[in-house]
Amino acid sequence: MEFIIKRFEELTVDELYEILKVRVSVFVVEQECPYQEVDEKDKNAYHVFIKGNEGIKAYLRVLDKGISFEEVSIGRVLTTERGIGLGDKILEKGIEVAKEKMNADKIRIEAQCYAKGFYERFGFKQVSDEFLEDGIPHIEMLLE
Repeated sequence: MEFIIKRFEELTVDELYEILKVRVSVFVVEQECPYQEVDEKDKNAYHVFIKGNEGIKAYLRVLDKGISFEEVSIGRVLTTERGIGLGDKILEKGIEVAKEKMNADKIRIEAQCYAKGFYERFGFKQVSDEFLEDGIPHIEMLLE
């Protein structure tokens, strides 16, 4: 398995297709949540993923300041195989990309409420009340 870190314009057509396919599979199909998964934000992000022999195993995007929030943000965090530490690895790499490539001193996320403990392990703290995003309970969290 290898980490791949690319800006939108550096992605190959096949990489972009695979990213969108896995995101729709997890966030739309698996979570039974119809929403506009493909958005303009992808064009202003680093796309960070772990690729194995059978395709993408974990993915997230790190968004420039001012795209989703005033701060650099991380979103669309997913793994295709659970329980083997890929979530930890991809989030660690996403935080590293935010700090090293985007000079982030703070990172903001919108986390699904069930994943709050996962993000707290990395130092994120809840900074909002719970709210619904596409019918799923979320909270904003900040890493300082």
